[in-house]
This record gives sequence, C-alpha cells and structure tokens, in this order.
Amino acid sequence: MPTARRRPQPIDPRGPRFNQAVLCVSLLAAFVYDLWLVVPLFAAVLLLGAAFGPKFGPVLRFYAVVIKPRLQAPAHLEDPRPPRFAAAIGVVFLASATAAFVADLSALGWILALVVAALAGLAAATGICIGCEAWLLIAKRRNVELVA
Repeated sequence: MPTARRRPQPIDPRGPRFNQAVLCVSLLAAFVYDLWLVVPLFAAVLLLGAAFGPKFGPVLRFYAVVIKPRLQAPAHLEDPRPPRFAAAIGVVFLASATAAFVADLSALGWILALVVAALAGLAAATGICIGCEAWLLIAKRRNVELVA
C-alpha cells in the first residue's frame, strides 16, 4: 500500500533570496582576499539548509529569527523544494571547489565557487534562480504538484 506523501509547507521567498545574497557576497569577498576556506564553510551552510530545511541553515535561520519579524508578510509564498534543489546543486559545486583547492588546483576551485556566486547573485538580485527553474522543469515532466 503506497504511503501518502506529506506536502511541504510553503515558505517566504525572501528567505532564500537573503541566503543567496549572503552567499554571493561571501564568496566574492573570499575570492578577493583569497580565503578559500570560506568555500567549504558555505558548502556546509548550504548542505544544512538543503538537507534539513530552513530551520537548520544558519543564514536562513538568521533571516527567520532576526529579519522576517521586522517585515510585512510576504506577498506570496512558494514551494520550498526548488530552492532546496538549487542549494543542493550549490553544495555539489562548492564541494568540488573544495576538492580542487585541496588538490592545489586553485584556479578550478575559484571557477567553481564563482559560478555559484554568480548564480546566487543573479537569484538574489532578480529572483531568477536557475537551479529552481531546473527543479520546476523536472517536476513538470514528472507531474509533481506544487505547493503555495
């Protein structure tokens, strides 16, 4: 007998955008100052949010506890799965970048990290999240019902 899947709770879309902005600025600063250890740190930050949800992602948690209470209610809520998928892709890229740094392939490490920074910056500034759009395409092909 198949088990019913629990529908995910919709989220405030400003949380992931704040997370993306912090990620972008942090990775760009790390590149400018050649602080490659920031890359695995943010891989872990993204991993916590992607794997366990916004309550466990430090930046997402900061947004929920400190920033969100000072704002008006969001105009709309969104499905949490697309940004979690995008974060998982970011984890793969940042973990690969970390492996490149450890292997003394700094140029490759920075290329991978800066791809994440660029995509996070795009999402934070415009709301266009390439990883989220990829999830939506996959979900549409698989007839996954969206929430929100």
